Amino acid sequence: MIPSQVAVVVPARDEEDWLPACLTALDAARTQLLRTVPRVLVSVTVVLDRCTDRSASAARSVPGIAVLTGTFGSVGAARDAGVRFALARSRSLPARTWVANTDADTLVPRNWLVRHQQLGGDHDLVLGTVRPTVTADNTERLQLWSNAYVPDDGHHHVHGANLGIRGSTYLKVGGFGSLVQDEDVDLVTRTKAAGGAWIASGSIAVTTSSRTTGRVPAGFSTYLRGLC
Repeated sequence: MIPSQVAVVVPARDEEDWLPACLTALDAARTQLLRTVPRVLVSVTVVLDRCTDRSASAARSVPGIAVLTGTFGSVGAARDAGVRFALARSRSLPARTWVANTDADTLVPRNWLVRHQQLGGDHDLVLGTVRPTVTADNTERLQLWSNAYVPDDGHHHVHGANLGIRGSTYLKVGGFGSLVQDEDVDLVTRTKAAGGAWIASGSIAVTTSSRTTGRVPAGFSTYLRGLC
């Protein structure tokens, strides 16, 4: 069933430096989707969790962004709150609403929502890939990462920064758990166990921060830090 609405959800905790670029990239992807599929509806929700910086101002730097603020206490709870908020506001039924998840320190390509919406026609779950940002001092670390990473179709990676799921499937399996880490892996495991049609696609890649100090105890930044 081809989605008639796409709901993007972005959790953030003290991400004032990254959010403006993240949302600008999402706005470009939203524009591209509307040009490609004129009748589709698109929403973007930023979930601010216990932010003490100017993330709220940064979240409102791009027009048309819904901002949800709270003390959710974990990335899993923040993601879940954002998804349920977006589904409640969707003008389409959950079965026709596609939830595209990314992170505040991530830049999506212009065709990101187009590909999610296309793959969402035949699948309940889409798993994309990531590319860390390249800086002057992380060439060796990123080479080690690249040696172990498989970016092709059929890959085994799970990234909350690039994960799409049908709204009805999300509700059926219970959504993101209130976990401080691996909330994405947990959701994917339950979705597969429930028989959801899924695809691991190499055609959807996002650029994510290569920082080695992140917002969760054992997330992508921790993995990168351990490569040296």
